[in-house]
Amino acid sequence: MRSEPDVNHAIEKYADMVRHVCFYHLKNHSDAEDVFQNVFLKYMLHDKPFNDDEHEKAWLLRVTINSCKDYLNDFFRRNKVPLETLNEIEAEIPDEHKEVLEAVLSLPAKYKDVIYLYYYEGYKADEIGKILGKKENTVYSLLSRGRKMLKEKLGGEDIDR
Repeated sequence: MRSEPDVNHAIEKYADMVRHVCFYHLKNHSDAEDVFQNVFLKYMLHDKPFNDDEHEKAWLLRVTINSCKDYLNDFFRRNKVPLETLNEIEAEIPDEHKEVLEAVLSLPAKYKDVIYLYYYEGYKADEIGKILGKKENTVYSLLSRGRKMLKEKLGGEDIDR
């Protein structure tokens, strides 16, 4: 781990370059600041010495570019919804569907996640497995158990897709 004076010196020396690269890739000031902080955190934790200033600069550029790409490809960033949109969506849910959604949201997390992703977001079992880090057969088991729990909660027939 690098010392505080070393990190402060690097920030003074390379901050503008890193900010410009971040903003160039992300085109958003707040996202660029998030990645900027992550880049210098990685710099602080990087314990291998650099050969010279050019090596250090090249390392920072590579880490900055890769961090920007990772940020843009982040699942949760790509699938986030503004709070205002959620309020609009909630208002659009018909009354007969609210009871079902409330029942789904009241399930334990491991069942709620797979049921929600399968029925509301339209993901397939193998995709859900990748998202949640579970095997496809485990997803099918969780879906089956979740359906049974929903049937008990709602007092109705089994739901199938």
